Order: sequence, then C-alpha cells, then structure tokens
Amino acid sequence: MPRILRNWLNEAALPWRPKSVHRAYKKAFLRTGDPALALIDLDRVQQLRLSKDLRYNIENEIGAIEGKTIV
Repeated sequence: MPRILRNWLNEAALPWRPKSVHRAYKKAFLRTGDPALALIDLDRVQQLRLSKDLRYNIENEIGAIEGKTIV
C-alpha cells in the first residue's frame, strides 16, 4: 500500500479495512490519474458513509421518541 494511502488511513474517521481502502483508492486513481484527487475521492466516499450513518441514527432516535422502531 502506498505511503500516501497509509497516511490517509491513519487519519480516517471510519475504521476502513486496508484491503477495502486500497481497492477504493486504486479505482479512484485509475479514474483520476492523480493520487491527490484519488484521496479527495476517498474523503468524499467517507463523508457519504458518515452522513448515511448520521441520518440512520437520527431516524432511529426520532422513532424511539415516537415509539417506532426503524430497521
């Protein structure tokens, strides 16, 4: 795994598996041709995942207040 990617992984907000992050990076790098842009794409993917998790948690909290369970 490239050093730039290991450094990104050490700073990541989510607990990425090394194999998963390497696969996502390679895909982004092949598309962009630029290591920096590939890392920006990883940031975007991570933010998307975080926003989905946040939305899910908020919906569950609201459901709990209203006596509903969201699966």
